[in-house]
Amino acid sequence: MTKRIYREVKMKRVLAVCGLVCAWLAAAAENPGSEVVVVYNSRMPESKATAEHYGKARKVPPAQIVGFALPSAEEMSRADFQTDLQRPLFEFLERQKLWKTGLQPVLASTNKPAHNEPGIVASKIRYAVLCYGVPVRIAKDPGVKEEATEKMRPEMQRNEAAVDSELAFLPLLERKLPISGPLANPFFSATNSAGLHPTNGLLMVARLDGPTPEIARGLVDKAMFAEQTGLWGNTYFDIRNTTEEGYKTGDVWIRNAAEIARRLGFDPVVDENPGTFPAGFPMSHIAFYVGWYDEHVSGPFAQPQVDFMPGAFAYHLHSLSAGTLRSATRHWAGPLLAKGATATMGCVAEPYLAGTPDLGVFASRFLFHAFSFGESAYASQPVLSWQTTVLGDPLYRPFARNIDELQQAFVRTGNPLLEWYYLRLVNLNVANGKSIIEAADLLENLELTKHSAILAERLASLYAAQGKPSSAVHEYEQALKLASGPQKLKLLLILAERKSAAGDSAAAYGLFEGLLKEFPAYPDKLGVYRKLEDLAGKLNKTAERERFSNEVSSLSQK
Repeated sequence: MTKRIYREVKMKRVLAVCGLVCAWLAAAAENPGSEVVVVYNSRMPESKATAEHYGKARKVPPAQIVGFALPSAEEMSRADFQTDLQRPLFEFLERQKLWKTGLQPVLASTNKPAHNEPGIVASKIRYAVLCYGVPVRIAKDPGVKEEATEKMRPEMQRNEAAVDSELAFLPLLERKLPISGPLANPFFSATNSAGLHPTNGLLMVARLDGPTPEIARGLVDKAMFAEQTGLWGNTYFDIRNTTEEGYKTGDVWIRNAAEIARRLGFDPVVDENPGTFPAGFPMSHIAFYVGWYDEHVSGPFAQPQVDFMPGAFAYHLHSLSAGTLRSATRHWAGPLLAKGATATMGCVAEPYLAGTPDLGVFASRFLFHAFSFGESAYASQPVLSWQTTVLGDPLYRPFARNIDELQQAFVRTGNPLLEWYYLRLVNLNVANGKSIIEAADLLENLELTKHSAILAERLASLYAAQGKPSSAVHEYEQALKLASGPQKLKLLLILAERKSAAGDSAAAYGLFEGLLKEFPAYPDKLGVYRKLEDLAGKLNKTAERERFSNEVSSLSQK
């Protein structure tokens, strides 16, 4: 059992603040930055620079940017958190009239009659943005003794936490909530984003952070770019396919996220092997990635270059995915941001699976409901006052604009993202019951397909699904002529395998050789050399076969 949860958010209270929320919505529409308080570490110039950069980009009123003298390490003690950050931030918000404290009615429960408790009765802000240099986690304090702790399961009898998650209940500071174990999030699975508000007990806390200050500052830049043009690209989901009790839930979450992406026209790539995506898997144009369960960054994401689209969300579920944010190689959150992701989440300490974000809920709110990143992150967390940190601009909302309006804008301006609009349109048609023949007809009659590697590849896959191998190969070849980077690598692998399966060993041999020449750092050289060894034998290339055999032996010993 987790400790007793404070579920003060009731429908009557939500209705009571409706007028305030409507007034806030009107103001926020004009300037979303007005709903943010920005916090930096006054002992670190890089932290202040990040805060000023965000404030300028989002037009945050200067009076809503504040610095506190905090430790420079990623971890801070519970005492330092309370005296140097938690209490000072609460008092700053009250002093600046960014929110107003007072008594709020609490409905009767089994153990208590109806009564009033302190809370936030009005608030101009909904979000807090913590900047590079603000500590990430609160250390365990063995001196804290709470009566409720004894009723918890042993693994929950802990009081370490993510700074973000602990600050989320800042509006309820005067209620003296217990700090040991997690608290249930009353906004979990919320469908009304306006209800996620300090007057209902929640401050949505996110951070601009990462291995370097430059990476941290870039998160808002990439977010705002994607807001203007939308988030486009490919989606990848890494399922463990586990039958182990206690872990199957993670697969369910990720399957749900993939299904949401499919229904919204993103044609997800789903890996159902027990391991993570292998290093040689050619990921291109990554817009959305969710997977598990390696401790440190691996597979395609550990390569020198990762093909993230501007605005990409990437998340790897692991107990220590945010064990440190200052490294570009350890754990996951820092490396994903270092390689180009715009937003992620992670755990600073063991949360146990039930204490991590539900990725199906996140995908629903972010992709379908067009919630902001901050709203999606907090609607997806079953518990707060626990281990999850939220990394990225919480105002980031890439799906707010109508895609047909974006298409018209792309046509007017000649924006190359137009190809992604048509790809999503085709996928939406298929997801909604249109036949693959109709989908192929749409691309066949579209002039842009002749000039787009993205659309030509999709047309090829539709031909393959119809059982037209020759047409598929022809279209893959057309796509290959237009492609570059990871997509070109992917097409070389597809074509080489198809040529080999069709018995065209000479063509397959040439394609695999071309792959190694154009992508000398390809991480699965061993697999390619094995293919070439076999093909060289079929083509009676004795010397080449011996050379490839030696390469296989050498690489196999590493």
